[in-house]
Amino acid sequence: MIVGERKPFSEIMSMVEGFSKILIVGCGSCVTICMAGGEEEVKILGSQLRLAFQKNKKDIEVEEAMALRQCDDEYMNDPVLIDKVEKADIVISMACGVGVQYSTAFFNRIITKKPIKVVPGLNTTFMGANLDVGIWEERCVGCGDCVLEKTGGICPITRCAKSLLNGPCGGSSNGKCEISKDTDCAWHLIIERLEALGELDRIKPVEMYKDWRPSHSGGPRKIIREDMRI
Repeated sequence: MIVGERKPFSEIMSMVEGFSKILIVGCGSCVTICMAGGEEEVKILGSQLRLAFQKNKKDIEVEEAMALRQCDDEYMNDPVLIDKVEKADIVISMACGVGVQYSTAFFNRIITKKPIKVVPGLNTTFMGANLDVGIWEERCVGCGDCVLEKTGGICPITRCAKSLLNGPCGGSSNGKCEISKDTDCAWHLIIERLEALGELDRIKPVEMYKDWRPSHSGGPRKIIREDMRI
């Protein structure tokens, strides 16, 4: 899932400076799971903003709304949500960076009476997994050329500090990365996994360096499933 964390309150306050009608829109998918932009987090931010404005004796309206997903027309095309957006001067999106961009385009396409300003309430950090209560760790960088079949289901691009395709390096010690003793050496994990699978020979072929051009140049990537298009 996409993992994010809320922006500092001072930064959010600076983004809404000068606006009198603020709408906070949460997202019910990834950022709800990682407890950054779901319904509860929207309520908390709304309360903080109201208290701050009250303390500064400012007459500012703060409204709240939710969308199940902020990256899909099907879930954004909600009359209640659209009505709230129309009445707002600014929208704080509590979605990931994809949701912020999608919301901006969607609202400005649907609502033609005025331009809609959408700002991010979160910092999008990575695609990761929930390791324990309150702990998420990166697991994928979306490189577009998955090597997990060769490495026992452990990604060296993401989990190796040097993103080595041929490892381990000479800096690991006792299964830990030289960068931090709290970080497992990805290649130590890969070798253990391949050994358990009886596939240790898989590390013998030298892998060519990764061609990053498909994911790092030429504009945004796109997938088109012709079998699903009408």
